[in-house]
This record gives sequence, structure tokens and C-alpha cells, in this order.
Amino acid sequence: MFNGFEKENETIALRRDADLRGPAHRIEARHAPDGEVRTAQLHILSGFALYTTATHTACAALFTVIAWSYISPLFLLTWLALVAGTSFLLGKRLEERSAVRRGDSQPQRNIWLTTVESAVRALLWMTMPIYAALAGAPFQNSLIDGLAAVMIVSGIALAVIPVAVSVWIGVIAVGFIFSAWMASGMDAITSIAIFLAVAAASLVGFMLLGFSWRRQIDRAAVLAAKRADIGHLLKEYEDRGAGWLWQIDRDLNLTYVSPRMGELLGRGTYQLLGQPLPAALGGKTGIGSILTLRERFDRFEIELETAVGKRWMSLSGSPILRPDGSFAGYRGVGLDITDSKTSHERLEHLANADVLTSLPNRSRIRALLEKALEESKQRDVPCAILFLDLDGFKPVNDTFGHQKGDAVLKTVARRLADAVGTRGTVGRIGGDEFAVIVNDGQSRKGVEALADRLIAKVSDPYLIDNVQIRIGLSIGCAFGPIDGDTVDDLVRKADLALYHAKAQGRATFCHFDPQMQVEAEERVRLEHDMREAIGTTQFSLLYQPLVDARSQRVTGFEALLRWAHPTRGPISPAVFIPIAEESGLIGDLGEWVLRQACMDAANWPDEVTVAVNISPLQLVLPALPNSVAEALKRARISPSRLEVEVTESVFMSSAGNSIDVLKRLRGLGVGIALDDFGTGYSSLGYLNKAVFHKLKIDHSFVREASKREETVSIIEAIVMLANSFRLTITAEGIETAEDFNRMRDLGCHQMQGYLFGRPMPFDKTLEIVGTRWEHRLVG
Repeated sequence: MFNGFEKENETIALRRDADLRGPAHRIEARHAPDGEVRTAQLHILSGFALYTTATHTACAALFTVIAWSYISPLFLLTWLALVAGTSFLLGKRLEERSAVRRGDSQPQRNIWLTTVESAVRALLWMTMPIYAALAGAPFQNSLIDGLAAVMIVSGIALAVIPVAVSVWIGVIAVGFIFSAWMASGMDAITSIAIFLAVAAASLVGFMLLGFSWRRQIDRAAVLAAKRADIGHLLKEYEDRGAGWLWQIDRDLNLTYVSPRMGELLGRGTYQLLGQPLPAALGGKTGIGSILTLRERFDRFEIELETAVGKRWMSLSGSPILRPDGSFAGYRGVGLDITDSKTSHERLEHLANADVLTSLPNRSRIRALLEKALEESKQRDVPCAILFLDLDGFKPVNDTFGHQKGDAVLKTVARRLADAVGTRGTVGRIGGDEFAVIVNDGQSRKGVEALADRLIAKVSDPYLIDNVQIRIGLSIGCAFGPIDGDTVDDLVRKADLALYHAKAQGRATFCHFDPQMQVEAEERVRLEHDMREAIGTTQFSLLYQPLVDARSQRVTGFEALLRWAHPTRGPISPAVFIPIAEESGLIGDLGEWVLRQACMDAANWPDEVTVAVNISPLQLVLPALPNSVAEALKRARISPSRLEVEVTESVFMSSAGNSIDVLKRLRGLGVGIALDDFGTGYSSLGYLNKAVFHKLKIDHSFVREASKREETVSIIEAIVMLANSFRLTITAEGIETAEDFNRMRDLGCHQMQGYLFGRPMPFDKTLEIVGTRWEHRLVG
């Protein structure tokens, strides 16, 4: 098998070498086609037509003067007229015959016809000298020698056709030798010898000249072929819309521009020619300063306002230099990069903006806070970070549904942005949490006044679908670098202040105070209660069904941890999970969840899976894969039936170690799902780590898809991205049959949401496991 690959590679290499040695890559070694050579020969020859006619006529006229006293004048004049007329007519015929384009092919018969015509001219001219010799006219041989030599030299144009020049010189030489011998006999031997030397030298010189012309013709044809090939390639380049070409003179005025560029600018090509390139591009693009440098530049990006909206183009160019090195202009190429720019902006938006509110998301807020903190240290002016949490928002979701809840969140986002204005930046951290970065927090009273204004704005009633909704706002604040000189420290202090504000009641603002012991003590108590509760009946698991999009069968469940405190009642995972993470209890709590979920799954059919959420801090523990393997072994279930779900927050810290642990889990055969994709962290770079087998689209995308085409486009992009990595796609937050149909049609493989049932205890799962969910509105 490997030998076959090696032979194939050797064959490819040999073929590549042959191509490189072939005529396509050695164009200088090619010759012009014979038809094109003949065309060039006749073009050159026709250029000498007037010269040839004039020379032949002048020599005939001179001979007529010399022989005027010895030969009948009527006979001489008739001969002179024949020589002049024949030369003129044959010259015209040659011009007509050569009147074709240089790239066209002349037939071989035209060359032979030209050769015959040359022989006719030579014979016609020599008839009179031969007649004079036969008639015994007493001429001096030197005069005839001179005229014959001039006639031979006049055939210089025929050098381009070797056979024609040979015939020409041969006819003249034979005629002269015959006439000289007949006139003087042995006395003409010297003249004949000299004449033969002149004829031979002329023939050799003409042959060399002809070969030189032939080389020039070949070279010109090759260069023309090169130019034609380049022209075809450039035309193909332009016609296919890949880009366009442009050229300017030394004054930066356009001398050539492709129609494609005119289409982009909404102007005709004729309107652009003669205009300065910077002016044609709007005059504010900065290209003028680049061109004045008279240096090569690449991919200079320009934003333009056109009739069809904002467009982006990329220009590259090289200076044109004359042989003396002086600047003659520029030539280059251009590309329409609007689509790539738009795609890049959409990806940046997906990575840095909250899909529901379009505000900066968590990762973007962190980056902005880091920048504000650095500037504060440099300017010695404190900045402020405000954490905002909506009071009473959860009952809104539970009572009115997520759609109205999302509408409230978007309205809150608009109110916050309007209230903050230019003083800072508003972002959404997630859920019902927002953040505000104030770059200039020198005036604490000013920050407090801003917080009061935010609380008042958010507390105003909301009218959603004729339903009046009221919520509140609690705010915690920390000042940097006073309260913390790092982003993490500042965020933690602001979070403590927010927790303290929430503890004081609704609509409260609190900035960080080192003496905030109440909140810390409360968390310590909860931590103590949690230690006592792990392994008891206080903790339990509820299960939410996962439904196959095509068969509509329940194919799995997600395990959701709940804590029923004996005195406090149900405690939200959002409260006790962070405490478990900070206290180090997350390992023990996570192991209990894994064991219980696997034991419950053992009671379901073999094809039904169970999904367990894993905290980012669990992934830091190297022993996690061993715990998973032990839970599977005790429950006696296949590893493929267990899925662990991680959120994008695992990429915020210890990402490298987390990926290693995930790979070890994947090596056990356990599925890895990326939960809440697209809600705040830039995890696109980790999808190519060959770790994840499933991607879960956050419920906010599902809800927005029914109202915003942009969200549908984002979902399509996510589905395409997931499919390229061969990931299963699960849509969360399916609450209506319309949501089901839409997400199924967009390419999601699995569904989860209240449409199929709220989280339920284990015994309830036994009633629906493996059943087919049906609804009359689902196609």
C-alpha cells in the first residue's frame, strides 16, 4: 500500500518536472508559427516597395542615358517604361498581399509568388544589358558593373526571404556575366571576377541579415504570445469578478481602469479616466499620501460610501519607472472585500456582542474594563465598574414566559444605554445581569447619581403586549485601582458590593466597603450547610428530556441539581454552585451528581443518554476522569450513554488544563457537549480541538429567531460551523411547536425545552423514556 503511494508521488514529481521543462514554462525557446513568419516577411518586404521601385527605375533610366547613342531610343524608352510600370504594379500587389493583421497566417504560395515576381523583375531589367551586349554596343564594363552592383544591393529587402534573394542575385549575376562575356570576351574576366565577389559577399550578407530578421520575428512573436496570454489571463481575472486593474500617470491621474471598478463606484469608466485616483475614491481615503511615497504597497483597505451603501476595497500597486529611473505612475489591482469584511464583523459581533440586546457581552466588558483600568493608572483618575442585577425578573419569566422576559431585557438595555450616554459603556453579563464601565470615576457622588438614575429608569413600568410589568435594579460598584488593581480583583469587589446591595433589598446601590462582613458570613453559613447536605436527601436530581428532531422520540435527559434546604427552602443553583466552587466543595458535589445520574440512567433503555453539567473548576481537577470512570463502572452503563456539558466559561481561565481533562474524558468514550454556545465567550478557537461531540445553541437564539433575520443568519452560521466539525446540534429553550419546526428546519438534530416537559423527578422519567413525542402542529 505504501509502495503504491510512493510510486504515485514519484509520478507526480516527474510530471511536474516535465511541465517545468516544457514549452509552457520555457516560452523564450519557442518559435513563431510558420504562417505568422510569412506574414511578418511580407510586411517587411512591402515596406521596401517604394524603395525597390525607385531604385530599379533609376538604374534603368541611367542605363537608358548611357545607351542612348547606341540603341534605338524608342526601344530604350519602351524598356524603361516596362521596368518602371512592372516594378510599380508588382509593388502594389505586394502591399495588397501583405495587408493582413500581423497575427494572421500567410499561405506558403504567397512566398513563392513573391519569389517569382522578384525573378521577373530581375529578368526584365537584365534584358536590355544582354540585348546591348549582343548588339555590340561599345560600353565600358565598369559602368555595367556599377549598375549591376546597385541592382544586387537594391534586393536588400528580399533578404527576409532567403530563396527570393538567392534567385534575385542569381538572375542579376548570370545576366551580367553573359552580357560582359558577349561584349568583351576574355577581357571581361577581371570584371566578372570582381562582380562575382560582390555578388557572393552580398548573398552571404543578405543571408545573415535574413537569419537575423527571422530571429527578431520569432522573438516578437513570442513576446506577442506572452502579451496575449497575459491579456487573456487579466481579462479572465476581470470578467470573473475576482478584482480589477488600474493604472495612473505621474500626476496620479487614471489612465486605465477596469469596468468592475466603475461598477463599484457607480460611475462609468469614461468618467473615471483622467481623474486623480484619490479624487475618484472620494478624496478622504488616505490613498493620496500612500501614492506620494512612490513605493510599492499591498492591501491598502479603503471604506467607501456608494449608491448601494458602504463598501470596502483593497488596493495594491507598484510604481512604474522609466529606463532612466524616473517615476511614471502606478499600476495595480483592486479587490472588493466587502463580503469578507462583513463576515469578519459578523464573527466579531458574535464573539463580542450579546445576541439579545446587542450590548457588549461578558468577554468584551472584561476587555474594556482592563483598558479603563490601565488608563486610570496612567492618568491617576479612578474608573468605576457597576454590576447591575434586575430585581424580580425571575417571576417575570416564570409568569409571562421567556418571550416577554426577553422583551423586558431589551427594553432595560435601551434604558441603561440612554441613561449612561457618553459617560461609560453598558454591557450584558448574562441572564438578568448587566455592567456599566465609567472611565472617569473621580467623583463618587457623580457615580452614585448615575446609579440612582439607572435604578429610576429601570424601575419605570414596562408595557409588553398590553401587560404592565415592574422590576427593580440593584447595583454594586467598585473603583479601580482603589478597590482592586486587576480586572479579576475589581470584578470580585463589585460582585461583593452587588451581593450586599441585593441583601439590603430592591432598588439599592452599594459601593464596595472592606467591612462588608454580613455577606461574607452568610456565604460561610451556606458553605457549612452545604458540607452537611452533600450525600443527604437535601440534594436531588431533576431530569429534562432531550428529543430527537426527526423521530421526535425522547433519547436522553439532562440532569439538573436541586437543593432543598431544611430551613431556607429551595436554593437556586445560581446561589449554591458558586459557593461550592469557591469553597472547594464542587468536587464532592460533582462526584455525587455523577454517581446518582449514572445509577438513574442504568434504569433506562440502553439507547437513552444522560447529560451532566460540569463546573469549570471541576475540569481543573486531574482526578475528574477517574471519578467518571468509577461512576460508570458502578452503574454498569456504557460510557457512550454519558454526556458531560461544559459552558463557554471554561475558556476564560485554565483553558489548556481544561482541554486536557476533556480529552481524557473523550478518551473514555464519554460525550462532551458545549452548552449555551454564543452567549458571551469567544470559544470559536477551541472547536477545532477534536474534543466536543455536541454543541448546544442557547435559548436566547431560539427565541430571537422568530423575530430577527439576523439571528437566523447567526444560527445558520453556527449550524454550518458545527456541521463542519461533525458536531451534533441541540437547540435549548424550545417552548412552542413553531420553535421546534424552525430549529429543525435550520438543521438542529436535538431539541430541549418546556415544550417537552419541565425538569421532572426520576420516577417520572420512567413513564416517558423512549416514547415518541407528538404534536399536531409539528410537521
